[in-house]
Amino acid sequence: MVVTIDEIRDEGLTLQAPVSPDLLAETLQEGAGPEFKPVSATPLTATFRKVSGGVLLKGDLTIRMASPCTRCLTDIQLNLPVSFSLNFIPKSALELPSEDVKDDELAPEAGTFDLEDANQELFDGKKIDLDPVVREQVLLALPMHAVCRDDCKGLCGMCGQNLNEAQCRCEPKGVDPRLEALKNIKLN
Repeated sequence: MVVTIDEIRDEGLTLQAPVSPDLLAETLQEGAGPEFKPVSATPLTATFRKVSGGVLLKGDLTIRMASPCTRCLTDIQLNLPVSFSLNFIPKSALELPSEDVKDDELAPEAGTFDLEDANQELFDGKKIDLDPVVREQVLLALPMHAVCRDDCKGLCGMCGQNLNEAQCRCEPKGVDPRLEALKNIKLN
């Protein structure tokens, strides 16, 4: 979805647009791997306001997705809320270095990062494409480890039994031989 700057009036612009299932599937497949599969998504609610030469975008959506639990491999459904606020700055507003400045002179500044610039995005000054924004924000909102519940016991490391369903009959092994020397340490 593309929004032109001319559409944004003084009072702002609020849009509700469906998120393409193809965009979600492609984003999750490429960026998160095959373990996350989109089920559905609420429409994206996006609010645009012109502020000091740029555009402030606030967006909200919720994505329902399926994923295996990372501990016990049971299929689970996740509701992933995605909320973001970005400040779009036209590329023309940036001061570009003159052609007389060599790249070597910019080297100390090239690796710097200001925290206040973290939510800034560049755009061409005429239109904003929301698809890359949604893609990025969905990937940033994904959980590192999707679990079916906080106290998930996982699988037995020897027989593979789901320990949430039943206790296995495996005999616990002794201490890993690589850690055996730690048994002799005396702590005060």
